This record gives sequence, structure tokens and C-alpha cells, in this order.
Amino acid sequence: MANSKTTQAPQTTANSEQGSGMDTKSKPAALTQDPHALREPKENNLEIAIGHEVRALRKKLGITISDLASATGISMGMLSKIENGVTSPSLTSLQALASALGVPVTDFFRRYEEPRNAVFVKSGEGVAIERRGTRAGHEYNLLGHIDNNTSGVVVEPYLLTLTEESSSFPAFQHEGMEFIYMLEGEVRYRHGDQLYYMKEGDSLFFDADARHGPEELLSFPIRYLSIICYPARG
Repeated sequence: MANSKTTQAPQTTANSEQGSGMDTKSKPAALTQDPHALREPKENNLEIAIGHEVRALRKKLGITISDLASATGISMGMLSKIENGVTSPSLTSLQALASALGVPVTDFFRRYEEPRNAVFVKSGEGVAIERRGTRAGHEYNLLGHIDNNTSGVVVEPYLLTLTEESSSFPAFQHEGMEFIYMLEGEVRYRHGDQLYYMKEGDSLFFDADARHGPEELLSFPIRYLSIICYPARG
């Protein structure tokens, strides 16, 4: 199909009308995560995290360092260093403390949180990546990637740019979910047997296992964000 450049929005087709928006009669499933909820503050230093937990457990039981020293066989000086995060206790010491305080050893690590990564990409500095659509003249810029994250999900955020030299390519199909957000231009985007007329500000969120992609390129330049999510491999 030849590409064309237009300045006015095309008439919607029967297919695009069917896929034109969210069904307002059906309510979305309840979201289970509260993005504003605050977790208990945690420590990025393991020794300090353990020390804070030991002190909190000791005070909860209403016992002194002297009492804890007698119960564990650990000197008061060493216990003071452990509680202040000055030294890293041995496994034997942790087992003795757990027994005296009546908790499993794993409770000492509740306040510890490993550093979390973030990727900052300045405008125009995304990494050019070759993907299936590259042969159709689609330019991909990867906007960030974090290995070994704790979510169990891989996320690939791309900025896609299509020009008058690009071709339509409604033949993508891969595992996971995908979200696209139009920044500029106009397209008819296919997902399965539906066509969606999309322009600046429009978005589409879908199961990427169905065939999808831009079927008609209507107004250039075309730029949109594509965020792909899929399970991490073990």
C-alpha cells in the first residue's frame, strides 16, 4: 500500500469505529496497587539495617543490652557495635540473637533494601536499535533498559520515528503487552482485526501476541512511544 501525506483527518472506517475508544459501559478491573502508599523506610546499608532491627526487637521485649549479652554470650561491647551498625555480625551471632529475641534470622534483614537502578536519557540520546520494522524504514531509539530488576518483568521503552520513506508494517507479533502513545503524525494502527485511527495524544494498550503495527501512514512525520513488557527469563 502506497504511503500518502495528508493534512486532514481521514474518515473513520467501520473497523476504526469499532476500535475507537474504551467501552464506557464496562468498568475496568479494580487496580490492586496504591501508587501513593508509603512503605516502611528501609536502609541501603546491611549492617545498619540489621542493627536497627536488633535494637527495635530488644526494646520491644523491654530488655537491656546487658540482658541480651547474658542470653546470647555476646559481649556488651560487640552488641553495641552491632546495634549501631559499626560491625557485621557473624552467622553464629545472628543465630544466637534470633534465639534470644524469639524471631527467625530472616527478620533481621527486613529493613534492608538493595539500591534500585534508574536510567536517565537526555533528549536525542536514545540508543538506535535494529528491530523487525527497521527494514520497513522504522527508526527505533531505545530509551532505557535495566537488567536484573526485582519486578520479574522486562520493559523496553522505544521512541519510533517514521518518515515518507517508511513503509506500513502491520506484521509485528511477540509475547507480552505493549503500550503506544502518539506524539506526532497520523496512522491507522492494526491490532488483530481492528483498525485504530491514531493522532497526537492518542494511546493504545494491547496484548502483543496478536498481529499489530501501523497499517496506513497518513500524515508525516510520525513519532510515537512504544513500551513493551514481558516476563523476565530465569
